[in-house]
Formats: sequence, C-alpha cells, structure tokens
Amino acid sequence: MNEETLDIEALKKDPEFLENLNRLEKEMQEEHSIAKGYQVLDAKLVIAASEDEINEIFTFIVNTAFDRLSNYLTEPRKFDMADPEDFATARAIYEHGIQRYSENDQKGAKEIFLVLYHMFTVEALKEGMMVHACAVMSGTEFEVFIEEFADVSEADPEDPMAFFITTFVQPTDMLLAMWGNYVQQGKEELKVLEENDAPVDSDSKG
Repeated sequence: MNEETLDIEALKKDPEFLENLNRLEKEMQEEHSIAKGYQVLDAKLVIAASEDEINEIFTFIVNTAFDRLSNYLTEPRKFDMADPEDFATARAIYEHGIQRYSENDQKGAKEIFLVLYHMFTVEALKEGMMVHACAVMSGTEFEVFIEEFADVSEADPEDPMAFFITTFVQPTDMLLAMWGNYVQQGKEELKVLEENDAPVDSDSKG
C-alpha cells in the first residue's frame, strides 16, 4: 500500500508524465476525441486529480458523445465498434444511460437504450440494449436488474465489450419474449428514428 502511494505521489511530480498528460488532454480537445478523453480520465483517476478536473473530463466525454450521436443519426450512420472513437462514443452513451437508470430517470434511460439498439449493428449488443430498455419500461428497479437479471460472472475484463451488459441470467431471447409487449413498444418509438433520422431527445443527455 505504501509503495503504491509513493508511486502515485512520484507520478504526480513526474515531469514527463505530466507533459504527456497535458499533451494528451490538448489533443483530446483539438480532435474532439472521446477515446483520448477516456485515457485522460483514467490517468487523472490514477493520480487522484481534483473532483473538478475529473468532472470536467466527464462533461467533455458526455457532451462530445451526444454531439457525435446526433450527427450520426442525421447522416444517418451506425456505430462501427471496431473504430476506437465509435466504441468510446457508444461506451459514454451507455454509461450515461446506466447512470440515468440508477437515478430512476426512466424516460432518459429508456431513450438512451433504445437509441443504442438503433445504432448498434452487432446482434448481441442490439439485443442487450433492448433488454435494458424493456427492463426500464417494465418498471424493474436498477438494483433488481443488476442483481437478478444481469449476469456478469463470466465477463472477461480484458474484453472491451465487457463494458456493455449483454449476458443475462435467462437467455436473451426468453427475456425478449417475456417482455414482448415492451419490445413492440420500443420498436414503435424507434420508427421516428428509422423514418426521419431524428436526433435523440436532448433531455436524455441531462
């Protein structure tokens, strides 16, 4: 523990580390890079930067992600999860949806999960997001969803896709069949995006 503390303290004063971090943060802003935003955030969390600094990076990530999502919906364009920026954008929006769900913002969470369903092309991710949306629409509380529905026991921490909950205690197709009415409701709401390429309601961004 002491060695770890000393290493972090040394890192905070390491001119090369601080120079690289400043350069990365500058590139993040200039390139509007969410992927680099996460790199900056990770570094600032490691050195226990101030809450204001961390919140500033969080805000940049979320705002940039929703701006990019809005542009993609207008083009229209789907997420390419092999692209680091698209992956980081999807991650930011998903994490914001999870935050909304945990705060019992059902409208905001549902809209975010549905728009992710619309934006993903990987079937496991699409179905996973629909399960999230149906759970919200069914009134399932966040804690119940995480503890009784989600199954992250075999999630590989080295797998980037582990950021997204896509495995559940019951098979996904069974859950979607059980929540068939909500699946239909969600797809009806998505017709607006599919027909008009309209951007997600900005209220979801909070």
